[in-house]
Amino acid sequence: MSIREKNTKERILDEALKLFAQSGYMGTSMNDIADRMGVTKAALYKHYKSKQEILDSIVEKMNRMDKERVKEYDMPEGNMKEVVEGYRSTALDKIKEFTKVQFLHWTKEEFPCCFRKMLTLEQYRDPEMAKLYQNYLSGGPLAYIENVFQGLIEHKEEAGQIALEFYGPIFLLYSIYDGAEDKERIIELVEKHVERFSEQFMDKKEGDSRC
Repeated sequence: MSIREKNTKERILDEALKLFAQSGYMGTSMNDIADRMGVTKAALYKHYKSKQEILDSIVEKMNRMDKERVKEYDMPEGNMKEVVEGYRSTALDKIKEFTKVQFLHWTKEEFPCCFRKMLTLEQYRDPEMAKLYQNYLSGGPLAYIENVFQGLIEHKEEAGQIALEFYGPIFLLYSIYDGAEDKERIIELVEKHVERFSEQFMDKKEGDSRC
């Protein structure tokens, strides 16, 4: 694939996702994408055979971005056991920083922000979108965080509640961010939540270790 073709394919993904975020995946046609690109429908089909192929490529790009971000911030990778072990030796400040990075990723970076909006729009209309929404934004992150906490606390049965207390406000703030006039204040709320939660979590761990 030439650099020019690669750039064209990437631009199609970007423009298609913007349309999906505005009108929904179901409400956007290949004609709409071609019009947005300023090309014929036939020219668009030279790069992607269908709207489903565009969506699959968007998901692949999201996964690549996730892996690149984890590597950039040197966060734990591997199977769940390896990830938990990694978090045990990871400085708390690093975890707090990465939590903010994740929030900014989903709100300020255009591609993932449009992806989040698309899934939010379509989760009630399409089972596949509902599954993606769960995996990326709700049940998936919550289950991941619960697994991490199970490896970090003494009373593992409390991990689910602790994960909910941590991720619940962050999940809510995604929605508040979109309609907020002062978006920087929402980011500050995320930082304050993570800071306060970290302090309470460390106090609880120290209290458990003394029992």
